[in-house]
Amino acid sequence: MKEQKIKNIFIEGPIPPEKIATSIANHQSKIGIGAHNIFLGQVRADEIEGKKVTAIEFSAQQEMANAVAHEIREAVFEKYPVHCMHVYHSIGKVGVGELCFFVFVSSGHRDGVFESLPFLVNEIKAKVPIFGKEIFEDETHQWKVNK
Repeated sequence: MKEQKIKNIFIEGPIPPEKIATSIANHQSKIGIGAHNIFLGQVRADEIEGKKVTAIEFSAQQEMANAVAHEIREAVFEKYPVHCMHVYHSIGKVGVGELCFFVFVSSGHRDGVFESLPFLVNEIKAKVPIFGKEIFEDETHQWKVNK
């Protein structure tokens, strides 16, 4: 069996909406696919203790994070009838309203994408060591805790 290359899931700064459109367009030639499902995460303007979040600065030990993401990808391919899977996460500063997390799964039928996407997103959020520093409007910060 061929060893799969570990993909880099990180994109510097916010994920441009054009990347999502291009990803969708690139799958039109894959005629064995009948269903796609997409998750988009964006930075919220949360108010915490009277201070409003204006951005999140994401950081990670990228080699380790990519290896964990690769293990999750492989588990999804084993568990679900998924043909394609793309995962991207921002690194660096992302402003409120901008996209920071893009997950795209494709399968022959809708059941494969409806079942796999929540599992994939939740596994990444729980296991991939990505850290977010919430930046407030007064330039103070706190480390984000995933719920």
